[in-house]
Amino acid sequence: MDDFYAFVTAAIRDAPNRDDVLDRIEDAAGFRPQYLSGVQEARLTYHAVRHWYGWRAGTLLMLDIGGGSMEIVLGRDIEPSFAASLPLGAGRLTREFFTDDPPSRTERRDLRRHVRECLAPVRDRLQWEDVPRRVVGSSKTFKQLARLSGAAPQRRGPFVTRHLVRDDLGCRARELAALSAEERAGLRGVSAPRAGQILAGTLVARTTMQELGIDRLEVSPWALREGVVLRYVCRPVDTEADTVLRPFRIPDAPRPGTLELLHGRAPAPRRV
Repeated sequence: MDDFYAFVTAAIRDAPNRDDVLDRIEDAAGFRPQYLSGVQEARLTYHAVRHWYGWRAGTLLMLDIGGGSMEIVLGRDIEPSFAASLPLGAGRLTREFFTDDPPSRTERRDLRRHVRECLAPVRDRLQWEDVPRRVVGSSKTFKQLARLSGAAPQRRGPFVTRHLVRDDLGCRARELAALSAEERAGLRGVSAPRAGQILAGTLVARTTMQELGIDRLEVSPWALREGVVLRYVCRPVDTEADTVLRPFRIPDAPRPGTLELLHGRAPAPRRV
């Protein structure tokens, strides 16, 4: 394969020094990643989830909690009827609301209040849309929460059905709130890089399910990455408001230091 698609999402898209970061990557790697808007990210993730479950799945409501944003999408056709991207990513909220480790009760309460306030317009709008036949969670956050709640490990493969129940998230939130980030990294299904933000992700997931009246959801094995691949494999006729990612030629010899730029330290609050 000679071409590849390089893109970034909310962590860089919403950073005040976004162009500086992209310039550094371009200088080191020889190409400039493109960034998706929040709605483009939502549409592409929905595209993947819709293809995974098939057209007989009916109306889908999809939730995706990333590091910088959360996408909420509703639809029954190849393109969604509603798509929103909210600044409710697990990494973003961890930096903005948590100063203690583990976070205090007050910090957790303030985070939940913020999530409810951001969700209010979406909740009201969804009341006018079709009632979903299936609710799906798509992201590493939902996969890790499902594993913490007893779902099969990823090594069992993508065809094992994994669910997440809202009541279970209350138990998970209390357990995680009593642990430091280092202690959370020792739990099954929680990777060390995400241990610091898994509590915020849990609170976002549970509060969102409460606000939208969701008791249970199914975890999709496909997400944004698969959506990008499918979009360019399927080449749909309808390209209205579609993302336009341009392919790059793979450099013959990437210069040393590229991986350090792509896998550097965690950014400070509000800055990449």
